[in-house]
Amino acid sequence: MSGIRYLWSPAPTPSLPVRGCDARFPVRRIFCVGRNYHAHAIEMGNPIDKATMRPFYFMKDAGSLVESGATVPYPPGTQDYQYEMELVVAIGAAGFRVAEAEADRLIHGYAAGLDMTRRDLQKAGRDQGRPWDLGKNFEQGAICGEIVPAAGLGVPDRGAIALQVNGQTRQSADLSLLIWNLRELIADLSQFYHLQAGDLIYTGTPEGVGAVKPGDRLQGHIEGVGDITLQIGEPE
Repeated sequence: MSGIRYLWSPAPTPSLPVRGCDARFPVRRIFCVGRNYHAHAIEMGNPIDKATMRPFYFMKDAGSLVESGATVPYPPGTQDYQYEMELVVAIGAAGFRVAEAEADRLIHGYAAGLDMTRRDLQKAGRDQGRPWDLGKNFEQGAICGEIVPAAGLGVPDRGAIALQVNGQTRQSADLSLLIWNLRELIADLSQFYHLQAGDLIYTGTPEGVGAVKPGDRLQGHIEGVGDITLQIGEPE
């Protein structure tokens, strides 16, 4: 609607670069999948039985998005700031109650992502039966690399995913170990939300999550998708 006046200027739309394109990917929402690798579920103390369970999700505000290569300050309120390396699916078309066989048409591309976590606050919320927001949804807590268009890649069902901290490998797994694959996740999530172009889905992290401190440098890689880097700065 033309002629709208705001009390102050709205925040700019968060966005990500797209490989081989001078236009950026505008980010609408960030969905995250919890415990989607068996070994990580076990290290968190909550094994998953796919036969009797379905995926579960939490969200991060789009304003928490940070591009790969940034330096972010160690966040407030935590003594246990942890990394989670993940494959990110970038949605490029609308879909609601989508069948698995139709999930491909919603995918615009993929990226390497870091779901940064204030683990002590997440665990406190979990143990008290409260939401995870303080542990998961905080400023500069969603790191993402460039979007790699899906054309030519298809839907990845295998490929190495790894993360190094200060040159030492901390996470190393394969996308084939996802409990729920990308088509299953899109189909399931679309039962609850009208997925829209600009949505991101962080698909879960393998085992090996751990704490970082100021001065640490994170370097991640997903085979066929790309890389991600992050520097941890001093607290504000």
